[in-house]
Amino acid sequence: MGAQKSIHAGNAKIDFNVDFTQKLCAAMMFQPFRNAVAGSPLSHVIGSLCIKHPNLFGKSEKLDVLWDKGLCDSNILITYRKPRPEWLSQHAFIIQHSMSPETGIHGIPVDNFSRTRSGGVNLRRFSAGVDLSEPASSNWSSKTSVKIEHVSPVNDEGRSISRDHHGFPVTCSGGYHDNMVVLKQESRFANANDCSFTRFSLQIEQGIPILSKWLLFNRFKFVASKGVRFGPAFFLTSLTGGSIVGDIAPYQAFSIGGQSSVRGYGEGAVGSGRSCLVANSELTLPLNPMLEGAVFLDCGSDLGSGRHVPGNPSLRHGKPGTGVGVGCGLRFKSHLGHFQVDYAVNAFQQRTVYFGFSNLS
Repeated sequence: MGAQKSIHAGNAKIDFNVDFTQKLCAAMMFQPFRNAVAGSPLSHVIGSLCIKHPNLFGKSEKLDVLWDKGLCDSNILITYRKPRPEWLSQHAFIIQHSMSPETGIHGIPVDNFSRTRSGGVNLRRFSAGVDLSEPASSNWSSKTSVKIEHVSPVNDEGRSISRDHHGFPVTCSGGYHDNMVVLKQESRFANANDCSFTRFSLQIEQGIPILSKWLLFNRFKFVASKGVRFGPAFFLTSLTGGSIVGDIAPYQAFSIGGQSSVRGYGEGAVGSGRSCLVANSELTLPLNPMLEGAVFLDCGSDLGSGRHVPGNPSLRHGKPGTGVGVGCGLRFKSHLGHFQVDYAVNAFQQRTVYFGFSNLS
């Protein structure tokens, strides 16, 4: 169920957008997830709450509050923006608190790596910082951010932990939490016309050890994609890669496998390493004005870096380190949004079906 409401406060209008849904199929979930969410009356409720204030102090300051809740995760994001001339950097102050299961790294692959069940490690994160968005020039845009972050692993019962089920540390410090100051630079390039588009993004993160036990690392990630239209058909290919040097906690490793990575595998079921390389290709053909068919090929690898992650969770869970997924799918477009279904087969001949919605109004 959902509701929208606008409240006028003086010259300002506050917009509320609430959407909560009772999860009726919780009894069908895997046992580890049922145990993790069975503790409160709201545990089976999923939804979101969005509050927007466009004129907080009467000078066009914007305040956004967003709360998302899933069955096993939650996220609270508070953003405050001050108005600036377009030719100056736009800055925003951000506070975020999240809780999510770390299935990408500590999850256990099952059913020939087609899905991943909980490994009993969840991450509680709190961060606060500022984002600086530079004025866009031509096809390029960039954003710089600096934030302080506190990461605390907890088990499925919500108690702080320093080690996983096998006794290996789940933090870089070896204690119950990690602290870090992260300076992040992100650059994006986009160019499009009627027949093709090109996109490229590069993220570089630098951990700054303000205190002796805080993390010192450098992490980069890039995503390059190209789309070309051939008559009625459209071909899309993308390449994603990255690496991290310096201090590393297991949860900072690159997770490979899943719907947004290598389809046919569970979340992180291909591998988790200090480095990664993932390639995706997809060809779509229109079947009618609202329906498209697609065939795709995904492949990914940790480039042999899984053993360099503390505790080597990839090896302990038997992840192969490389994976290939092929399949087909349907894309349905309507005025309500886009519905997508994919049927994928991995290298172990295990079949998986994915469903997804996007751009819902």
